[in-house]
Amino acid sequence: MAATDQETTVNINDERAIRRSKRQALIDAGIDPYPPRSKVTAHAADIIAQYAHLADGEDTDDVQSLTGRIRAFRRQGKLAFIVLQDVSDSIQLFCRRDLLGDAAWELLKQFDVGDIIGVTGPVVRTQRGELSILAQEIQMLAKSCRPLPNKWSGLTDKETRYRQRYADLIVNPDVMTTFRNRSRIISAIRRYMEESQGYLEVETPILQETLGGANARPFMTHFNALDQECYLRIATELHLKRCIVGGMERVFEIGRQFRNEGMDQTHNPEFTSMEAYCAYSDLEGMKRLTEGLFQAVAAAVGKGDVITYQGKEISLKAPFRSAPMSELVSEVVGEQVSMETSVEHLRELLDARNVPYEKEWGVGRLIFTLYDELVEQTLINPTFVCDYPVEVSPLAKRKPEDPRLTERFEMVIAGHEYANAFTELNDPVDQESRFQDQVDAKAAGDDEAMEYDYDYVRALEYGMPPTGGIGYGIDRMVMLFCDEPSIRDVLLFPHMRPEDFGGAHKKQEKSTTKSTAEVLDAGISREKALELLKQHNKDEYHILHGLQVEALMRYFAKQYDPANEEFWGLVGLLHDLDWETCDDDPSHTIKAAELLAEAGANPALAHSIQTHNYDVNPELPTPTHKMECVLFAVDELSGLINACVLMRPSHSVMDFELKSLKKKFKTKSFAAGCDRAVIRHGAELVGMELDELFTAVIEAEKSLVPTTECFE
Repeated sequence: MAATDQETTVNINDERAIRRSKRQALIDAGIDPYPPRSKVTAHAADIIAQYAHLADGEDTDDVQSLTGRIRAFRRQGKLAFIVLQDVSDSIQLFCRRDLLGDAAWELLKQFDVGDIIGVTGPVVRTQRGELSILAQEIQMLAKSCRPLPNKWSGLTDKETRYRQRYADLIVNPDVMTTFRNRSRIISAIRRYMEESQGYLEVETPILQETLGGANARPFMTHFNALDQECYLRIATELHLKRCIVGGMERVFEIGRQFRNEGMDQTHNPEFTSMEAYCAYSDLEGMKRLTEGLFQAVAAAVGKGDVITYQGKEISLKAPFRSAPMSELVSEVVGEQVSMETSVEHLRELLDARNVPYEKEWGVGRLIFTLYDELVEQTLINPTFVCDYPVEVSPLAKRKPEDPRLTERFEMVIAGHEYANAFTELNDPVDQESRFQDQVDAKAAGDDEAMEYDYDYVRALEYGMPPTGGIGYGIDRMVMLFCDEPSIRDVLLFPHMRPEDFGGAHKKQEKSTTKSTAEVLDAGISREKALELLKQHNKDEYHILHGLQVEALMRYFAKQYDPANEEFWGLVGLLHDLDWETCDDDPSHTIKAAELLAEAGANPALAHSIQTHNYDVNPELPTPTHKMECVLFAVDELSGLINACVLMRPSHSVMDFELKSLKKKFKTKSFAAGCDRAVIRHGAELVGMELDELFTAVIEAEKSLVPTTECFE
């Protein structure tokens, strides 16, 4: 249909006022704009299918009642045409003044695109061939007081789409399809597990008093009735294995897990997983279970043995490849690698590929590092990666034939893990010892270590049969089968930073940093600032770093202080203005202040720049403004991210993930010039957890790639 007179761009505040006045006009006329009930006898898709045979201009006496949202609306004299969208499809409403009557025709004047209405009338096909409902009765069911996003520009901003998923679902049909497929996928998983495999679905506690089942930082809450600190579960493992002890031979649970960690394209602090445990089974049983599960899910969303994910063709035909980790590493490095390979030679292989490592790492850890950095991203078709070294799987059961390896596999597709399986540890004495190791690790500062679960050890002492166990990331599975690039695209309501609604709704900032409502004047143009930077810095990397920090500062200014984006940007661009001319670290930024004064810049610009070196020179000003804290936080961290990205085969931040940054951050020998203590302090200054800061800067760089050459 043609564009309507109600699809023109309007000022949202004016439009809301107009719509509210229409709402009031309905009330004044004695019409409830939000009636308690409506009548539905058919849906648009059913009518389209049932009356597909109608010829142009043909009428019927079949009266139907439909409800839905107005997606387009135009009037032509004594005729009106409405496109009504319901849960199944869209259909045209053909409205004639002589048929509706004067009262109903006047009611149409209060209708807007986005309103939810009900209509009753016969099914017809217009002379122009449009299948329609010839409206005899029409009713307002919910007056929309806010306009839908414009038809042509749509709802395209990612953050807005995630925050306002309700609007996203209305205007983007592909999004609705994704979440319908998510429902189909979860239903298919349940049918497969229960009907095909004979598993029993159980429910285990979300509130737990003991942290266990995985190595992760938890969310904590307080149980008032018992005056007890509790955790939101990080895994369902230990309770499900208690069920195995009790005689439930095959159990599974689909449920939410909560890990107080960072976010990236494949990780969210709140996520859905399925864990399954089968008595008298092992890793081979878990492989067969997995092959059948993925084929069942593919069938549920109308796909076959071959699917496409982000442009990559993936074969789901069983059996999936199964290979030891060392074999996969050998294929990539071009020579035989095994647990017999010497530490010295493995270090040579890593050095040749610029992959960092710690001197104390043994053979198993070094092989895993080669796999993690070089191999995993190359695995496109489903692959069971087996025989994990015990150094990186300390809680897994050792292989009887080689105790240096464990009874574990991960299934990888398109470079990401989709399943993690074990032949479960069932020796209570061994389990007791490993719990104690975790307690020691926690005491030494590992906030992701598990706690000692006395009750679980007690359960094992009753005897748990040989058991195979596996966990699947349901959100990642939905991403795969819906061809979505980010986990947020498959979560209806992903967690977001608090939104500033202003006024009475505004939450008090946790940060104690000062903010300002005034517009800051740098006293120097951006063109002059860049000229100044190039005049005093000849190293191309130093200029590139200045441009990158400028882009990041502008990005965060849009969030925190949009009125001063230009000032923030110049602070970032010039923060290392004197890097090549200062005598030593404590004098860094002092010379910059002199250069800026000579250029006629506002002294406030030099003041803000100097704060990022206050930790080296205590005589320099301390960061207090949000801008200064952000500069301190992103400066050192962006350098570390650059070093990480340069090590990747793609040399791009677009496929860079939080987990990679966390590993490099912990590897002190990697990019040793990037001070980890400074990065930690930066997170403190901006009031973020370290993972939260990592995620924010990675996301910022990814969003800047399409528009900012310095991040290409």
